[in-house]
Amino acid sequence: MMTSIYLVAIAAEAMSGALAAGRRNMDIFGVAVIAFVTALGGGTLRDLVLGRFPVGWTQHPEYVYLVISAGLLTTLLAPMMHRLKHLFLVLDALGLVAFSLIGCNVALTLHYPPVVVVMAGMITGIFGGILRDVLCNQVPVVFRRELYASVSLAVCLLFLALRTAGVPPDLNTTLCFAGGLALRLLAIHRGWQLPTFSYRQRWE
Repeated sequence: MMTSIYLVAIAAEAMSGALAAGRRNMDIFGVAVIAFVTALGGGTLRDLVLGRFPVGWTQHPEYVYLVISAGLLTTLLAPMMHRLKHLFLVLDALGLVAFSLIGCNVALTLHYPPVVVVMAGMITGIFGGILRDVLCNQVPVVFRRELYASVSLAVCLLFLALRTAGVPPDLNTTLCFAGGLALRLLAIHRGWQLPTFSYRQRWE
């Protein structure tokens, strides 16, 4: 099940990347690059940080074909994308939780300590979007919208807590996935946000 969710999630992330590129008037090559970075950038960065080689997508070229195709398809479907906004929000939430759990599992497989496991989960979950926004020259939306990065953190911490408590792996994954998805969707529906910090005074 997680593999199927992962494939849907990277396709959806690639499409969101393509839309971001379109808002910056990029050419087709730019669209393809931003789609790729958004969908697979988090996992790539995680593997580089953890010293996990070869990098995951290099062993699954079908992932590259999928995300590039999804990104280019978006250029044709863009006029009707606004009608699919709610679907995209759900798919994005699925991807956030799935990526976070996958990142945790990868770090655990490599026998990293808990704090690194959490960071690996968060890198996988949110850094594709961060890289997309940096390349598109804007403040990453994961730091200024409804609970997003904090959902990834909560999922990773819950995953480790349940694992420490001896919950079977499959049940642990199911509980974390359901809980993380519910939290993200509730945050969207109710507009939950973390307190913001604004400092405008100039230093003399």
